Amino acid sequence: MRPLILYLLLFILVNRVYGNRHFRLGRRENGNLGAPGAFEDNETPAPKWFSQKLDHSNPSDLRTWNQRYYMNDSFYDYEDPGPIFLMIGGEGPADPRWMVKGTWIEYAKLFKALCFNLEHRYYGESRPTTDLSVKNLQFLSSQQALADLANFINAMNQKLKLRKNVKWMVFGGSYPGSLAAWLRMKYPHLVYGAVSSSAPLLAKVDFMEYFQVVVKALREKTGGDDCVNHLKEGMQQVDMMLKANPEVIEKEFKVCSPFQGVSANDLKNFFNSIADDFADLVQYNEDNRFSVDEKYKNVTINTVCKILTDSEGNKAAYKKLAEFNAITLEKSHETCMDYNYGKMINELRAVEWKENTGGARQWMYQTCTEFGFYQTSSGAADIFGNHFDLDFFVQQCMDIFGQKYNLDFIRNAVAWTNTKYGALDIEVTRVVYVQGSVDPWHALGILKTQDNGAPAIYINGTAHCANMYSPSDNDSTELTEARVEIQQFLDSWLREP
Repeated sequence: MRPLILYLLLFILVNRVYGNRHFRLGRRENGNLGAPGAFEDNETPAPKWFSQKLDHSNPSDLRTWNQRYYMNDSFYDYEDPGPIFLMIGGEGPADPRWMVKGTWIEYAKLFKALCFNLEHRYYGESRPTTDLSVKNLQFLSSQQALADLANFINAMNQKLKLRKNVKWMVFGGSYPGSLAAWLRMKYPHLVYGAVSSSAPLLAKVDFMEYFQVVVKALREKTGGDDCVNHLKEGMQQVDMMLKANPEVIEKEFKVCSPFQGVSANDLKNFFNSIADDFADLVQYNEDNRFSVDEKYKNVTINTVCKILTDSEGNKAAYKKLAEFNAITLEKSHETCMDYNYGKMINELRAVEWKENTGGARQWMYQTCTEFGFYQTSSGAADIFGNHFDLDFFVQQCMDIFGQKYNLDFIRNAVAWTNTKYGALDIEVTRVVYVQGSVDPWHALGILKTQDNGAPAIYINGTAHCANMYSPSDNDSTELTEARVEIQQFLDSWLREP
C-alpha cells in the first residue's frame, strides 16, 4: 500500500521508489512494512522453499513453482506444542529480520509459538513464471495469494505432523494486513485468528482521502495551521515560478533535467514527487522502523514543519520546500530528482525479473487489476495543487500494461474486489483490526469494533504499522497499551477449547 498499497509492501524502506523517487503508488521499493530492527546475519534463519501450485483456480493445472519461506522454532516445544504464528508476506521481498524481531516475536516467546513467514507470490525470490509479461501476471492476485497461504498451512500441518486442533494465528501489516483478515474469512477451518494491522480493507480507485489525512496530521502534530499554510504557500510559489523562472526551481530542487520542452505528465510527476515527500514523512512518522542511517530518525513531522515555519533569514517558502527535498534526496542516496515520465514508464514495462526485484511492476499491476489505491491530489488540491489527479494514474496503467486497463476496467476490478471480500462490511470473527490516526491508510480501514465481535484498536498519534515494531522507550502510552491489548486477545483466543 505509497507512504500501498501499503507496501508494503516492504523490506526496507528507503525513499528510492521504483528507481525514481517520484513513483510510489501506495508502496515503497520493497513494500510498505519496514524492517523491524538492527540484526546480525547469524541471527536470522536461512530461507526454505515450498513447492506451490501455480493456478489454484484450475485443479487440472499441475504446474508448480518454488515459494520462499522462513521458519523459527526456537520458542517452540515439540513435546508440548503451542500455536503456529504465520506472518503474511506482501508487496515486497520477505525480510528474515521479522523472524527474530518485532512485536509478534515477543508474542511468540510468550505463547511458545512456531513462527513462519511466507513470501507473497511474484515478490522477492518467489517467482512463479519465467518473466513478468502481462500474460504471466494473470496469476498474480490476492485470491491466488490467499490460496497459497491455505495450501502452505495444509502442507505444514502434514509435514510437521501437527495435531488436528492446532491453532494457526496469522499476522500482517498494510496489504498483508488485509490478507490476514481475508484469510481468516475465507479459510476459517485453517486459521483460528488474525492480527490485521494498518489494513486497507476498502479498495478505492480515487484514494483522495490519503492526502487529506496527511494535511490533518501536519496540523494535529504541530498544533495549528502554520505548517500547512507554509506548505501551501511554497507549492503555489513553485507553480508560479515554473511558469516564470523555471531555472530557479531546477536549481533549488536539484532536478535531473531542465523543464524546457517537458510534457504535462513530466510536470505531474514533479509535483507528485514533492507531495510524496510529505506522504512518506507522515505515514512513517516517529515509528520504530530500522534505519540504515540513524541521522534520519529525527526527520519527523515536527522537525520538517520547523524548517517550513522558520522565519530566520526571511527565506521564501519554496526554498524551504527545496530544503526538505534535499534531505529526502540525500536520505535515498540520489543526486537529483528524476521526474521523467517516459523513463518511469519504460522501467515499469520491463518484464525481466532482474529489473523488478523490488516489486514495482508487480504492485502496479495489482493496483490496476484489484485495488486502485491511487493517492490523488483531488482531496487536498487547495494545499498541493491538483496536479496529479486520477487521470494521471489511470494513464500509467494503460501506458504500462495496455489500453485495456482504462478507468472503466479499474473501476470494475475494484468493485469486484470489494464484493469478493466485503470491504468494510466484512463478516469475520477473531480478527483484531489495528489502525493509527496518523497513518493515511486508516481512511480505508475498520476503526470500530464490529457487531460480530471482531475488535478494533485505534491508536491516536501513531503511524503505519507502528504496533508491529519492537517497543521503544519513546512509544506513547496508547501504543504500549495497544500492544498489550492485542496480546490479551491472542491469549483469550488461544485459551478457547
